[in-house]
Amino acid sequence: MAEEPQSIVPAYEDEDEYRPEPVAPPGPPAWMDGSSRIGIHTSIAGDVSAALEIAHGLGANALQIFSSSPRMWSRENDSSRIKAADSQRFRARRLELGLGPLVIHDNYLINLASPERVLRTRSIQAFHGELVRALALGADFLVAHPGACCGATMPDSIAAIADGLRQAARGLKLDGLRILLENTAGQGSSVGSKFEELHAILDLCRELPMGVCIDTAHIFAAGHDIRTAQGLDAALQHVDATIGLANVYVIHANDSKKELASRVDRHHHIGKGHIGLEAFGRVLNHPLLAGRAFILETPIDKPGDDRRNVVALWKLLGKEVPKRRGARDGFRVRAKARRRASGRATEKAHPSERPRKTSRAHAAAKRAALKSRKRGS
Repeated sequence: MAEEPQSIVPAYEDEDEYRPEPVAPPGPPAWMDGSSRIGIHTSIAGDVSAALEIAHGLGANALQIFSSSPRMWSRENDSSRIKAADSQRFRARRLELGLGPLVIHDNYLINLASPERVLRTRSIQAFHGELVRALALGADFLVAHPGACCGATMPDSIAAIADGLRQAARGLKLDGLRILLENTAGQGSSVGSKFEELHAILDLCRELPMGVCIDTAHIFAAGHDIRTAQGLDAALQHVDATIGLANVYVIHANDSKKELASRVDRHHHIGKGHIGLEAFGRVLNHPLLAGRAFILETPIDKPGDDRRNVVALWKLLGKEVPKRRGARDGFRVRAKARRRASGRATEKAHPSERPRKTSRAHAAAKRAALKSRKRGS
């Protein structure tokens, strides 16, 4: 009779079992080294990577951009606007230049609070595209204006904004990307001029990586007098009591063309507006704002304005910024500003020095008279 085969069960010890090493949590970004961060909004016209060269050339070590046209709805799928090769080149060059944080500002047309169904749907889709492009570029922050009520109540608008943010982020893994709500000046029916409103939105979006971006021109226009040391301290205490200063990641550094509590959003050059240079010195050096990135959104009325504003912020921090080789301005001077400047120059000139305007007919008559005199002689 044949013997039955015996099954041999090998003995394993617990220590023999394979256990993969736990994935180490990601460290802080390279730019988060404790150094001062001064940035400026730069243009992506022609090539998204050109914005990096502009910011670096102006003496900034951080930057903000739009990821697409800020005043147009995209005609194509937003999520396919940035090619993989372009985003890889952008990421690599940004690492070489040591720029950070990278802040992206969303489209001005987006209104997640809109009670109009078509605009709201389009806004959610557009903000989803903003998130996709921000992730493609490796952005640190995506700044968004909360929206405008447009006839709805404030509580309903706040709920709609929070729901729109959650819908736009659905299906996306926002590793390293944080959505920042920007405070507003209070113009029209805009949401966010009160920090209590921003807190309510944050409270409804606890599952999302969220935060706040404070604009100095907006907080001033909304009624917080940050021109004095006492006023600045009071404003920061109010921010801390409502949203918490730990939730403030970026400061938009803009002077204001309009007066305190005007509720009008008009940016001006650093030290040239109603806030003033001395006040900005206190803002940049305030211990409660240490570690934040200060991003300029100042206008460019004449060549060199962008660099002058960057230099102004660095000087307030006690640092000089040498002009880098190959530096160029971020934007062309606006046509309206150029015409305005040209008009002022003409008005200041003595009448005898102003160029005379001559019509074609008048010029032709002068040439004919000259020929006639030559024939007579």
